[in-house]
Amino acid sequence: MSAMTIPDSEYSQRIAKVQAALKEQRLDVLLVHSNEADPANVRYLSNYWPIFETAGILVPAEGEAIQIIGPESETYARDRSKLSIVRKILEYRESAEPGYPELELDTFASIFAELGITPRRIGIAGMSILPVTIYQVLRESAPDAEIVKADDIIVNMRIIKSPAELDCMREAFRISEVALEAVLAEMRPGMTELQVVGIAQRAMYENGAEYEGHPTYVLSGINSTHAIGRPGHRVLQKGDYVQLNIGARVAGYSSSVGRPLCLGKMTDEMRRLTEVGLEAHYKTQEWMQVGLPAKEVVAKFYQFVHDAGCGENLLYGPCHGIGLMEVERPWMESDSEYPLQENMTFQVDTFLYCQDFGLRWENGVRIAQGKVERLSDARMEIIELDV
Repeated sequence: MSAMTIPDSEYSQRIAKVQAALKEQRLDVLLVHSNEADPANVRYLSNYWPIFETAGILVPAEGEAIQIIGPESETYARDRSKLSIVRKILEYRESAEPGYPELELDTFASIFAELGITPRRIGIAGMSILPVTIYQVLRESAPDAEIVKADDIIVNMRIIKSPAELDCMREAFRISEVALEAVLAEMRPGMTELQVVGIAQRAMYENGAEYEGHPTYVLSGINSTHAIGRPGHRVLQKGDYVQLNIGARVAGYSSSVGRPLCLGKMTDEMRRLTEVGLEAHYKTQEWMQVGLPAKEVVAKFYQFVHDAGCGENLLYGPCHGIGLMEVERPWMESDSEYPLQENMTFQVDTFLYCQDFGLRWENGVRIAQGKVERLSDARMEIIELDV
């Protein structure tokens, strides 16, 4: 069973690094925002994981960081957050918008007064998911302040993983591989996609996952062509091509193990595309070298797939970041100038599709000197279940 955690000292170090960045960028305070769908930034700094309500952290350039929550989460936040100061703001409530007329709540203005600051420059980390309602009350509380997008402060810290983070990710991938084996042992024609999801979920939770790293993919037949999709009540049939993607979450850190398979024998076209995808997947890992501009990996990937005669089967490039989210920055695209650095972590995500089926080979890797560390590599083979 998993008992992986991030030590308290690491959270303190993260806050200190944010404050150093604030001073460098001449920001008085950083408002970090997260919600239930994307809890990463807030969890990175405090381990707080919002549910129903949203969550924030106000980090001043000097002084203590403050956990911001909605009206109902106080006891949960005080038990969960690594930050000792917790304040409640109405606009962090759940989307049904209860009014809580009996409660005395905080405001950004009262928190700024508590911190003893009149902010002139406010950074936002999580701007793309910040609700208008929160932006409005922030503006009202600091009408003369300049508000700027400052996601890079957190992103630049999150892209290089610490030893503790890597241990959590390795454990998450281990659990995902256990769940993969359970699915391969039990899935059969006649089951629905959602019944197979249940097998994977049972195995993940039995083996120490705190949650799923992403909604589990069991996409069969025509559904396997979906790059993004949800399993449903479709009944698996013999001869179906199935796209599996199983990801456990451990101490906040996500994983994803993707394997294509056939319930029975693959057709010649299935096998051809599956083999090209598998070779492209391994080639991508070979190209991922410390110091190499990310766009060069992308160029090599696209050239390889085109040379294999499968250019028309491509939808997107080969990799995206992984950590507290299963998909996080940095993306690896044709215009990605950044160099690969040791202890960056990526999902090598090889998705090819045609009119009738789609396949995904997906594994986590850590950028390392010499060659990548594979965080998962079980069942990297053509899978034809004897059904």
